[in-house]
This record gives sequence, C-alpha cells and structure tokens, in this order.
Amino acid sequence: MCGIAGFYDINSTRSKAEQKSICDKMEKALHHRGPDSAGLWQDPEISLNLAHRRLSILDLTKDGAQPMASQTERYVIIFNGEIYNFLELQKQLEDGGMVFRGRSDTEVILAATEYWGLNQTLQKLSGMFAFALWDRKTRTLHFARDRLGKKPLYIGWAGQGKNLNLTFASELKALRVHPDFKAAINQQTANAYMQTGWINAPQCIYEDVIQLPAGHRLSIELEKLTDKQDLLKLINPYWSAPESAKINSAQRLNMAEHEIIELFEKQLSTCTAQRMISDVPLGAFLSGGIDSSLITALMQKQSNAPVKTYSIGFENAAFNEAEHAKDIAKHLGTEHHEHYCTSEDALNVIPKLPLIYDEPFADQSAIPTYLVSAFARKHVTVALSGDGGDELMGGYNRHLQGPKIARIISAIPHPIRALAAALIKTIPPQTWQSLKQNSPLFGQHIHKMAHSLSAKNIEQLYERMLGSKDAQYLFQNPALPKVEGLSASEHLMLWDVLTYLPGDVLTKVDRASMACSLEIRSPLLDHRLFELSYSIPQNLKIRNGKGKYLLRQILQKHIPEQLFERPKQGFNIPLDEWLRTDLKDWAHDLLDETALKQHAFMNHKQIKTMWNAHLNGKGNHAQNLWAVIMFQSWYKQWMNK
Repeated sequence: MCGIAGFYDINSTRSKAEQKSICDKMEKALHHRGPDSAGLWQDPEISLNLAHRRLSILDLTKDGAQPMASQTERYVIIFNGEIYNFLELQKQLEDGGMVFRGRSDTEVILAATEYWGLNQTLQKLSGMFAFALWDRKTRTLHFARDRLGKKPLYIGWAGQGKNLNLTFASELKALRVHPDFKAAINQQTANAYMQTGWINAPQCIYEDVIQLPAGHRLSIELEKLTDKQDLLKLINPYWSAPESAKINSAQRLNMAEHEIIELFEKQLSTCTAQRMISDVPLGAFLSGGIDSSLITALMQKQSNAPVKTYSIGFENAAFNEAEHAKDIAKHLGTEHHEHYCTSEDALNVIPKLPLIYDEPFADQSAIPTYLVSAFARKHVTVALSGDGGDELMGGYNRHLQGPKIARIISAIPHPIRALAAALIKTIPPQTWQSLKQNSPLFGQHIHKMAHSLSAKNIEQLYERMLGSKDAQYLFQNPALPKVEGLSASEHLMLWDVLTYLPGDVLTKVDRASMACSLEIRSPLLDHRLFELSYSIPQNLKIRNGKGKYLLRQILQKHIPEQLFERPKQGFNIPLDEWLRTDLKDWAHDLLDETALKQHAFMNHKQIKTMWNAHLNGKGNHAQNLWAVIMFQSWYKQWMNK
C-alpha cells in the first residue's frame, strides 16, 4: 500500500529543480500512506513529475521501489495497492519469455503491459489499485482504478493560462500542496454531500478536480494539451458492475444448494489465501459479525500459526461487540487482541477527521475504524477485513425492507402514502425506540422508513433509504441502472456497489487505515466473487427475512451458530449522547449561525431548530447534524486558511 502523486507542467514554466521541489512536497503530504521510503522521477524531455510513497509489503528490497520503469524503459509507473494474482500472471509472462529482476507486483503490471497491452492487462488484474502509467513511446499518461474502488485517485487542474498544470494524487492534501492549486468549493458536490454525508466519484468537493470512478481508466496525450479539458469526457470503463451483473444473472447456476455453497466457499478461500501473502506481519479485524468472523475462520484454517485478530470495545453495552468477538476468537484459536475505548479515546479522534479525510465525510463509524486501525498497527502492517459481505449478499436492512416498500409504492397512491408517512413522523423516534430497547437505532429507522414511503419509484426509494431528501444532485453520474433479470433486492445491492460502497465504506476504510500506515485487504471484494454472486439464485442470499444466507451456511461449518446469530449492530458510537455532553461546546461553535450563513446550500434556521431539539432531548438528530458539523469542521480546517 502506498501513496502516489504527480503533475505535468503543460508549458514548462518552472525549472526542473522547481518542479522537483513541488513534487517533493506533494509526496511528503502522503507520508502516512508510505512511511518506509519515497521516490521521484522526472521525464527528461517534458515537464512530467511522478512521486511515490512506499509502505513495503512485498519484495522489501530496492527492486520493489517506485517510480518503476519497465525493462524496455517504455513505461514508468507509480502504483498504489496490491495485485493478488501477480504470481499467477508472472508465471504466464515468464512462460512467454519475460524476465523479472525482482518479485514485486508492480513489476508484473509493467511486464504485463509490455506483453499484453494496457487494456488486456487491466482485464487480467485481480486486486486493489490506483496507478498512473506513463507511456514514453506514445506520450500518453494513463490512469486506472480497481473495479470496485478500493484505492482512491484524484485528477485535476491547477493554475490557468501559461501556468496550467495537470495534477493527480491518492489524496487531495497532496494536490493542495501544488502552488497553483485553487481551493474553490464545487457547490453541486456540496449539495450532494449534505444529502448522504459522503461524496461519490466522479464528484469532488473542489472545482476542477475529479475522482476517477471505480472500474475506469483515463488517458491523456500530454504533448497535445494546450488548455483545460473536460476530464469527465476522458473517462472510460474497462469493467462495468451492471454489465457484469447482467451477464452473470443470465447464467444462474443450476446446481444443488450445497454445491453452490461449496463453490462459493472454495472461491472465497482462494481469495483469502491470496490476501495472506505478505512479507510483513499480518492479522485480521474481528468484530464478531458474520463477515469478519468468516474471513478470520478461513484464514485460521489456512494458517499454521494462530492468526492475530483485533477488535475494539466500548463502555456502552448497546454499542459493544467485543465480547462476541472474544468468544469467536477463542473458538477459532486466534491470538486475540482487544482494546476497550473510552469516550475520551473517541473524542480525541474527532478533531483529526478533517485531516484524515480532507473532503467532508460524515460516516460516524470512521471513528471506531480509525481506532481499531491504530490499535492493530501496533502489531501488524496488514489486516484482512470482512468488508463487502453486505453489498454482495443482502446484508443491509434496505435489501430486506426495500422490496416490500417498493411493492407498497406500486400498489398505493402517493397521496395516501405521504399521509401515512406524515402520521408516523408525528411520533418522536424515542417513543418508537421504547418498543425495541435492544436496537439503539430503531426509532431513527422507523422515521427513515416513513420518509421512504413517499418515494415515487424504486430509484428514489433507494436514494431516500440512503438518507437523501432531494435527489436533484445525487447519483447524476452514474445514474442508477436497471438491469434485466435482477430482483428488486439485487438492484439495491448493485446500486450499493456503485455508490455507497466506494463513496462511503471504502473511503472510510482507506483513509482511516492509511492514516495509521496500515494496509487493509478485503477478500469478499474480489471482483470474481462479485461476478459469482450474480450467478447465485437470490434465495441463497436472502431467505426467511434474513440476508447473507449463503455466508451463514459457510460460517456454520467453522463456528457454532449461537456465537454469531444476533441482530446486526453495525460499527456505531453513542454520538447522540456525546453531542449533548462532551462534544456540545465544540459542535455549538461549528453550528454558529454566522458560520452557517456562509453556505447557500445550508438552511441555517432549520439546522438551528434541529440542534436545539437535539439538545433538549426532543429528538435524535445526530446523523443529520453530524453531516453539517463535519462539513463545518472540514471547512474550518481547509478553507479558512
């Protein structure tokens, strides 16, 4: 895992030494992503600068250092990520006559591109990656991002006129270091963020910058650049989740249930084994939930020594899963480590969030994700996680309830549904909460369901289930595709893969872990498992009102059912309580009316009313307030300088 950065000075307005100084500063801004070493390469003929920060995982020698040139020196690459099938590809290339000087996956990408070309290479790669590849022969700079968006890549313009530069980096903080970067907020993106609390590619909080979407590439002939180009028009997919879902769902497996379960387990075991290849200490996150427990079980089955597992707990029992994780670790025989976090631990992380994410980001589980990453990093450099199980196998409440609400939407006229929704909302969340004490977010979920009832179609239903009140700015690019052959639940899962997964989940995990210089690997997010999941009948994903049926069946082979069967808890914190106590003064300053009035997209009166109601215990508005608070915290950190 690493960090990459670079820029192209279109008119060569600066000397090579000045360009080097700028590129040095850009890579230093990414030190946390690669604390082991740094490298810089400048093209001798044009003003292209490539920089790399290295977190050494495979081939710890200098043969794995970047920027790296191919054997013919036609290609130069800066690469962030891991290619899990690199040994298999290396064998194929060696059989074809290619010679390797080291044993890094970076060298395999270069050799594969030399041998097969970039298009075919991208089809063959299995892993998480974002890279910039310079073709010195065609004078073309290529960018590519992995199929599901596990690794980030920002591309944008800095300066104008004769001072125009094309810039790119793993994180925005590196782009901001460039002296010509102009930090202007993209108002459309800010509006979209306020609906969900995260920003989805290709959008970016800044004007003139995009995120390269998952499964896409972008190529630019540098010497033909004379002015800004619309980067969005240069993006092309090399893999499509909807197209893959369409192809595989048209070829549903006609096999016995136990055979499908065995097939999936075999493929998942292979994906897990590939992610256990490391030249540095490796462990696993273990929350006690189905996904992380399954990955840990498969790791332990394939390991000769106890797997190192890590979990965190909280003093508040309603948010604590540490005891469940401990029981599962004991059963599997792992070397388990747990850390109980105090409210002070969590509160100390919150001021760091704008620095860690450098775009507004309001998923409160970013806090425990950072805490468990920091804890694990004391012992290991790589950790496997269970991310992806929900999106592949129907693990979210919306996958279960969405189709039911969709049927209501199609059967009952909108005015009647809108009235029913309004009546449900007249009862405060805390009253609903009293009906289900063991589910700390039940009241909020009831109100969210009521909001969903007034949707006009399944697309708007999905947007509302994610939290959007107004879909005007949301999911314009990409649109939510309808795929023939998919059920309503499978559509919701697919849309999660296109939006929520890369925009929220993977952004959270990447930034939180890399802030601690920890590499996270997610076997369930192997694209081969995604493709296989759409050839599996839906009743092996959702059955009897429960998601992840197939994963549960596999897990039962390794762990007694009573150890993992319980209501889904999520990675939450008692944020509503903290906003009324420890965080009250800090939040109050950020929600100051004068500060809120700076932003046209914020309704400062509504926010003030919501804040007062929350403080007085008349409602739990923590989630909506947190989006505003984190935007204001980000703005104070990055825009008030």
